[in-house]
Amino acid sequence: MAITVIVEGKNDKSKLRRLLSPEIKILCTFGSLSSLKLDQLRKQAGDDEIYLFMDNDASGKKIRGILRDAFPDAEQIYTRRGYAGVEGTPDEYVIAQLEKAGLEEFILYPPPEFY
Repeated sequence: MAITVIVEGKNDKSKLRRLLSPEIKILCTFGSLSSLKLDQLRKQAGDDEIYLFMDNDASGKKIRGILRDAFPDAEQIYTRRGYAGVEGTPDEYVIAQLEKAGLEEFILYPPPEFY
């Protein structure tokens, strides 16, 4: 089954694009949700398995609530409070959350650093 991850912004999308294989579709809300935007997201996602990865701030929680209603079967992925959104979350933490969500087969693990 195809997989779609929905994030808030283009920087969140860029971060996940570096960490997830190309077959994972990543869609953006661009920080706001109108009924038109929700319809577009539904069409783009189709019958895909949906994952919601929003920032842990007031705006992210509001968007997550709306998306949870629109995609009731979606899996929830969370970043930790205190990080500057998904884009500001360390790669290691994002990878751990993606693994926790069961997406390990799609993760593009960064090469280990040599010192």
